Amino acid sequence: MPSVSRDDLRRLHFINALFAHATGHDLFLAQQIKDAIAFSLAELEAQTAAQPELAARYDAAFNAAAAELLAKVFAHETRRGFFHWDASLTLAAATPLFTRAEIMAGLRQLAPFRESTLLVTNLRPALLPPGRRATPRRRGDYEEALAFIRALTAARTSRRANLQLLFL
Repeated sequence: MPSVSRDDLRRLHFINALFAHATGHDLFLAQQIKDAIAFSLAELEAQTAAQPELAARYDAAFNAAAAELLAKVFAHETRRGFFHWDASLTLAAATPLFTRAEIMAGLRQLAPFRESTLLVTNLRPALLPPGRRATPRRRGDYEEALAFIRALTAARTSRRANLQLLFL
């Protein structure tokens, strides 16, 4: 049996959690989805094997492809809502004012659904850039943003709604 890298295992569990409604937490099905996403990124994966410093770029592309696939899956469902916010779209996207505006827009879109998923991607890289030092202030800003999004989501979601808040 070939050895599985830590990154592959992390991606498999990520896909299993993200697509649990479709796979029923079946790791075999999650592995097939992971392999399909990896196949679509084969060229970038080959570059990563040759240049390990591109690993962060591959992770970002894998996460973006998984989020896009999830959006396509939810687009066909009429009883389940989905909203995706990419915090790295602009330089100011992860600031508290824009974070609140984006999360509120997502919650308004998800309000009619009893079951929904709110996916937040790239919040950590937006507040803790990979090429810069993770100072205590930056780490504090990141933790504060996480707490703010959780609290805002809890306060603005109906009690009858089942909302999954996912950070990627």
